[in-house]
Amino acid sequence: MKRETIYTLINQQSKYSKYYDWVMLVIIVISIGPLMFKADYPIFYVFDKIAVVVFIIDYVLRWLTADLRRPNKPAWKAILIYPITPMAIIDLLSILPSFSMANKALKLFRITRLLKILRVFKFIRYSKHFQVLFRVLHKERKILWTVFAIALGYIFVTALIMFNVEDSAMFNDFFDALYWSTTTLTTVGYGDIYPATDLGRFISMLSSIFGVAIIALPSGVITASYLDQLKEERNNKQ
Repeated sequence: MKRETIYTLINQQSKYSKYYDWVMLVIIVISIGPLMFKADYPIFYVFDKIAVVVFIIDYVLRWLTADLRRPNKPAWKAILIYPITPMAIIDLLSILPSFSMANKALKLFRITRLLKILRVFKFIRYSKHFQVLFRVLHKERKILWTVFAIALGYIFVTALIMFNVEDSAMFNDFFDALYWSTTTLTTVGYGDIYPATDLGRFISMLSSIFGVAIIALPSGVITASYLDQLKEERNNKQ
């Protein structure tokens, strides 16, 4: 099979690409299914080995055709830098825990199962909806970073005010105040840390109100941009 044919198949550029993506999505689901169980059943071992073989084949095929994805760069350079691209790193880290030698070493740090969870991020590559969402996030990145900076600043200032206003034992250190401020901003409010004074409660009320407004900003931006992106893609198909 020619490299060009392989490239069109694995990069959603042929009529069979949809079937390839669906197969990969099913394999990903099968591979992360065992992570929902504490017990290690023998069938899970079979699932893992099948998934790893498929992931390795996909990884190698993408590496071999990396130069076709970046035609503006020399072929040797595109192939050389592919392993250090974000998605390639995720692919590699999701494969490593299944090798026995690596598995024994990783168990010392209790991160074997954590690395397997990285397989969830492979959905990004094989799902068009995720790809549309990431294009929207990239397009609106300046606005989103601005909102993120506002949220961080608001969390810090609110935590600083509360830490100096409240004398209760709830706020033992500044990190407790930051934790409270973050949960209040997101309107979660777990209730494990809360103000006891009237002034502290008043500040908490204001924080919750402004928190709703700050959280709503990126939601509106993403929704509007997402709809525009979908309309643009529909127009391109027509």
